[in-house]
Amino acid sequence: MYWTGLSPDEARQFLANKDKSKRDKRISLKEAVQKYVKDGDNLGIAGFVNARQPIAIVHEIIRQGRKDLTLSFQSAGLAPEYLAGAMCLDPAKNSIKRMELAYLAHEAFGISPLLRYLTENSLIELEDWSNYNMSARFKAGSMGLPFIPCRSPMGSDMLKTNRAVVQDCPFTNRPIMLLPASHPNVALVHVQEADIYGNCRIQGPLFTCPEIAMASAHTIVTCDRLIEHDDMTRYPNRISIPYFAVDAVIEVPFGAYPGNSGGLYYYDEKHIPEFRNACEKFRKGDRAPLQEYYDNYIFGVENTTEFINKIPLSQIQYVQKIEPGIRLDAAYTVLGS
Repeated sequence: MYWTGLSPDEARQFLANKDKSKRDKRISLKEAVQKYVKDGDNLGIAGFVNARQPIAIVHEIIRQGRKDLTLSFQSAGLAPEYLAGAMCLDPAKNSIKRMELAYLAHEAFGISPLLRYLTENSLIELEDWSNYNMSARFKAGSMGLPFIPCRSPMGSDMLKTNRAVVQDCPFTNRPIMLLPASHPNVALVHVQEADIYGNCRIQGPLFTCPEIAMASAHTIVTCDRLIEHDDMTRYPNRISIPYFAVDAVIEVPFGAYPGNSGGLYYYDEKHIPEFRNACEKFRKGDRAPLQEYYDNYIFGVENTTEFINKIPLSQIQYVQKIEPGIRLDAAYTVLGS
């Protein structure tokens, strides 16, 4: 067995020695990436497909450049696609070595052009799992277990694509699938609300985000809104990720854009196709649109505020207007307005 992040023993030792004090964890996003994300790291990408993807963190990683990354996620779209695009444009600055995943695409917006490009040209390693399997691997990591038993997907060819082991159960004498724990070096998480200590409140589906944070050596959290600690602890049962699992907290309104953040803003149905179309043109041999996209929206800005200010105001207002649910606070307004 080999481990692509921390081994279970390394993770247990690391977490035993980790500073779990309640302290102010606010730093800039640039500082967080500089401090915690290193070449060769295994990055646990939270969110689901294009919902609550850690886009602000990924854009900063691209600006700083990181190589030989392993990406571990259940189902994702925009975050790994952005990292793949950066690799396609300049593999000397940004590169992905491996993906451990269940799904990489954009659902209603189409399949991932760059996953297709990278795999067809044998540029990355892939380890294929089911959605439930990846969730279970993070669950094992969050519990400090080296593996977790699972029945699925034993009736498929999935065993040919990953490190799972089938053994006879010592209690039933029937075959059972054992999944290796996943311990990323760094979890990348976006939530709606957090406090300065790192407690996080997620509105809507959790998407295995708590397990990814608890399984990882370090966790960087961006939040749409930083709230007072007293407000957070007023409803302790709503704390989705506890402070001791988090290393850095950065308030980044629209930190998941152009994906959605439940209750605050919907997917941008104009911008996601704009990005995906540029990726598809690259796959077909036209580099210019993707390079132009990155030069304009990622390398041409310092932060998410500047990125959002490049988007037509009407698009930002629209994704706020159509997102179902109750607005968490009236303070959510268009950046720069």
